[in-house]
Amino acid sequence: MEKIKINWILVLILLVGAFLRLYRIGDYMTFLGDEGRDVIIVRNLLVHADPILIGPGTSVGSMYLGPLYYYFMALFLFLSNFSPVGPSVGVALLGVATIYLVYLTGKDWFGRIAGLIASALYAISPIVILYSHSSWNPNIMPFFALLSVYSIWKVYQSKEYKWLLVTAISFAFVLQSHYLGVLLLPVLLIYWLKSKPIYNIRYTIYFILVFAFLMSPLLIFDIRHGFLNSKALIKFINLQQEVVPISITMQISKTYSTFEQINSSLLTAKTEPAGQIVTIILIISTVLILFFRKELLIHNPSFLILAVWLASGLIGFLIYGQKITDHYFGFLFPVPFLFVAFLLSRLYESKYKIFAVVIFVFLVTLNVSKNPLRKNPNNQMRRAQNVANKIIEISKNEPYNLAVLSDWNYEDGYEYFLKVENSKIIDIDSQLPETVTNQLLIICENLRDKCDPTHSAKAEVANFGWSKIDSDFEVDGVIIYKLIHSK
Repeated sequence: MEKIKINWILVLILLVGAFLRLYRIGDYMTFLGDEGRDVIIVRNLLVHADPILIGPGTSVGSMYLGPLYYYFMALFLFLSNFSPVGPSVGVALLGVATIYLVYLTGKDWFGRIAGLIASALYAISPIVILYSHSSWNPNIMPFFALLSVYSIWKVYQSKEYKWLLVTAISFAFVLQSHYLGVLLLPVLLIYWLKSKPIYNIRYTIYFILVFAFLMSPLLIFDIRHGFLNSKALIKFINLQQEVVPISITMQISKTYSTFEQINSSLLTAKTEPAGQIVTIILIISTVLILFFRKELLIHNPSFLILAVWLASGLIGFLIYGQKITDHYFGFLFPVPFLFVAFLLSRLYESKYKIFAVVIFVFLVTLNVSKNPLRKNPNNQMRRAQNVANKIIEISKNEPYNLAVLSDWNYEDGYEYFLKVENSKIIDIDSQLPETVTNQLLIICENLRDKCDPTHSAKAEVANFGWSKIDSDFEVDGVIIYKLIHSK
């Protein structure tokens, strides 16, 4: 009976997690220039068989990621008949799979109660939900990061060397979703060495071959472009060496504040006072266990891999030296949930059970109160589609150029729908006068009094030449200007 009850609790957790990620996903998902760029590239792969060797560029360091995320997107874009909602659904489903993997890891490492606590908190965390219902390459990192660590744990703990193949695949996905995933390498390397690979060289060779194959598109791209990525990476590493804090006090302070930021973002729905309290509780609890309840760690050596995983991330962020935003934590997303679940499960099994229940209920209440579905949807994809339809109408099936005036967006989100409808959009090239058409359609996302389309310094506007406003329209809060050449 107990097993059936626990399974039903897990089913409920998964259903709640799926609802929070999939409910009106087309209305809540992010769809701006980056997302438009990605679906344009993947559509070209599917429609024109245009192979992809690189993924998106990084926001820091001017490097390119690998293309695995684009191939992940391709399946869901195809199944959704080229709707951008498809890849977002793919990410959401992977998010639900991550909830189950968090449960499985927590159960195998610390017991069923810990697995249920960790998966429940992970399912309702607002930040995790936000990064689980939009198509973006860092959003797949939590699943593959956890799978990487779980699989290397299976290699170490059970000597199941076949799991090295899973490690190779999942770590390649991690690195190609965000380069900070390299901070998982110390964890994987330490536990690979602890597994005594000398006793099974064959699967280590398989690991190397599979990993090399999945990373080979990046190598091919680098060779063909004068090692562009490698040079950018070396330059970026050299810059980091100049910004790492020198003082030990500064290093400790930054490490503590980063740990606090992780807990505040993931466990307490960005409620900083609660995040500070949780951080203190986690640190004090760990110290008390180390001094007074060492048997908990002796009987649960899995806690050590969790500690190594967290330490690797915190040290890596210290070296990184740049501003850290929430999506950078992707490779660490499961850690605080497993950490808290371990402590609460041990507390629950002691005579202080009531405190575990109170803390758990508090965290659940806090996260549910900040659920992102309580906010109005952004409707970004619907707006892009409506604006694109209006542009097609305004252009009257004649060739036109396009520009977007915005502080946070660019053309590709709109261009995707325009290209799907085979609209006669032509990109202006300053070196090719024939690419300049008789009309320039400008989408201004700013307030009307801040829109000055004829005097914008943006390249697409400047290359169009002297112009005047022929007409303007408003669609979903966006202003569309039709410019023609002034004589």
